[in-house]
Amino acid sequence: MHAIPPDFAAQAGRRAAGRAGDDRARADRPRGRTATAPMTALSNPLLAPWDAPFGLPPFAAIRPEHFEPAFKQAMQVHRDELRAIGTQDAAPDFDNTLAAFDRAGRLLHRVATVFHNLGSSATSEALQAVQRRMAAPLAAHSSAVYMDPALFARVDALHEQRAALGLTPEQRRLLERVHLDFLRAGARLQGPARQRYAQVMEELAALTTQFGQNVLHDETAFALRLDGEADLAGLPPFVRDAARQAAADRGLETGHVITLSRSLIVPFLSFSARRDLREQVWRAWVGRGEHAGAHDNRDVARRILRLRNEQARLHGQACFADHALVDTMAGHTGAVRRLLDEVWPRALAAVERERAALRRAMLAEGEGGEIEAWDWRYWAEKVRVTQYAVDDAEVKPYFALPAMVQAAFDCANRLFGLQFRPREDLPVYHPDVRAYEVQDASGRTVGIFLQDNFARSGKRSGAWMSSLRWQNRNAPGGGEDIPLILNNNNFAKGAPGRPTLLSLDDARTLFHEFGHGLHGLLSNVTYQRLSGTQVLRDFVELPSQMFEHWLSEPEVLQRHARHWRTGEPMPAELLRRTQAARCFGQGYETVRYTASALVDLAVHALTEAEPPADLCAFEAETLARLGLPHGVGLNHRLVHFQHLFSGSSYAAGYYVYLWAEVLDADGFDAFREAGSPFDPAVAQALLKHVYSSGNSVEPGAAFAAFRGRAPRVEPMLRKKGLLEEATA
Repeated sequence: MHAIPPDFAAQAGRRAAGRAGDDRARADRPRGRTATAPMTALSNPLLAPWDAPFGLPPFAAIRPEHFEPAFKQAMQVHRDELRAIGTQDAAPDFDNTLAAFDRAGRLLHRVATVFHNLGSSATSEALQAVQRRMAAPLAAHSSAVYMDPALFARVDALHEQRAALGLTPEQRRLLERVHLDFLRAGARLQGPARQRYAQVMEELAALTTQFGQNVLHDETAFALRLDGEADLAGLPPFVRDAARQAAADRGLETGHVITLSRSLIVPFLSFSARRDLREQVWRAWVGRGEHAGAHDNRDVARRILRLRNEQARLHGQACFADHALVDTMAGHTGAVRRLLDEVWPRALAAVERERAALRRAMLAEGEGGEIEAWDWRYWAEKVRVTQYAVDDAEVKPYFALPAMVQAAFDCANRLFGLQFRPREDLPVYHPDVRAYEVQDASGRTVGIFLQDNFARSGKRSGAWMSSLRWQNRNAPGGGEDIPLILNNNNFAKGAPGRPTLLSLDDARTLFHEFGHGLHGLLSNVTYQRLSGTQVLRDFVELPSQMFEHWLSEPEVLQRHARHWRTGEPMPAELLRRTQAARCFGQGYETVRYTASALVDLAVHALTEAEPPADLCAFEAETLARLGLPHGVGLNHRLVHFQHLFSGSSYAAGYYVYLWAEVLDADGFDAFREAGSPFDPAVAQALLKHVYSSGNSVEPGAAFAAFRGRAPRVEPMLRKKGLLEEATA
């Protein structure tokens, strides 16, 4: 999944990127009022010059107590910068208003990006306390920026004259996007509505912060200890190794531990012969956020929904889904429903075919009764072995994490000419993090890539891409800022002396997030607001999901899928069986995903001011009405659905992965039609129109420029095995 920054971080990130160019470049020095407080700058590493190579933060010197004073000063600097733009005597033009607005806030941005990245990847109780205290002030600052009457008047005047200004296409795109940012932040609201809107956004910022911290608490608090062979029954060596390492990470000298890391949960549910323990783990996983007490998310989510409905009504919309979908490729709920309705019945039919296969496997082993949610993966793994002779335990030794990282790097090199040079001298925030200098085919440094692959305490679950700085050529003082891009995964670390072995699903996650990373690293735009992944939400998953395709290419697997002990490539027969099993389980996965997207749309399409009194009951009733089959479940329940409630980026927008899958499946067919997954001409078109263009081009036009036409849905259905011809 893509990074889900807090709302303020997303808005500040549109305007600002820290400054660096190469090893000789120094970081931005505090501007404006910082000259009046030199002692603060000298004593606070967030405000002092960043002299590390490429302007990376001085992570080792940063403490939680540094953030509040740094934010206070950085917000004041930003206000001064914006006041100078809004009150200048010169009539508004593109350079003195739009380009200047895009440059403003660089100090604030660099503080905020470090803050939010540490809050996701290396948090602590002290840092979480700062997050709670700063959520409302940061939201208030954002509202003040976008509700500044003088500033908006200048932007609005330019927008009215945009056709006569002689702007380049990218300049016009920036003007249109910034103007829309102001409108969606309430710039046209007046009087009490204006004041109330700002209050709503402050309250939402505090609640979404609380929601995410509650989920992290429940994930960190759970650990199932396995003692003795009886508890380990059925678990292959790679799961035992990972569970032993998880125990060691928690200071246990003996035994094994199952945590709520997906890289442990999924294999445990797939292999454990202990049905009682599978049920215990499953209930802990789906019950996150649903425990009475200080970390209960049920009321938190209701309060968020109540405020979002009010936010939408202040914009003149009937529900939050209508408000959120205005600024998407889909445009409205009808388009989203049509796509989900196209897939849902096909997925239901596919999952029932899969259920029949699971029932046959159960009967063959003398098992009866219902297939419960904690049983499905266990029996599916047995069917996979029987029907396709593919055992995940047989496949994983060929997917060692270091080899898969190199596979991703190699694909980026063959497609786009990139080289990833390890840089152990660069500062990082945790020993798990690996830093790379990224160079193009000419040897020019185009960015810095930080990869953080392992699950640990203090790191939220999931996988995401984020940024410490966006690429742009509008840096204060002139020059270009190169991007500083991060990937986070949550793989279960291998035992000492043994590599971390990935499942195919884990490897796809690695490639997916790396695709987002490439979207940030390859950005080639002038203005920071249009850089990298700052695109419409249902387009942002195209580069990431597109990159997943290369993992499945035989020539990539033959080159990189090598046994971690022997170095031998994956046998051709195992590769053939793996390819044949690609569509197995797609009914299950598609139903779980689509059910989550439909629940998301349902809860955000409610027009009543008051949300359902019992969100869990609403979720259950919605799934019953949709006909969710027993024992399948869904990807995320509302009480821990961080896509929706740890920020607003994916609220009413979880459908975007499927929307982008239509684009990526059709897009990758361009390589198939060219006869090679590394065809140079197609790769160059993909780079130009998708990976490097950021938000400088309307996304529908960008895809059409790459593909030569609008996307078609059939390649996605075929890829999932959901077409009649593919499943007959």
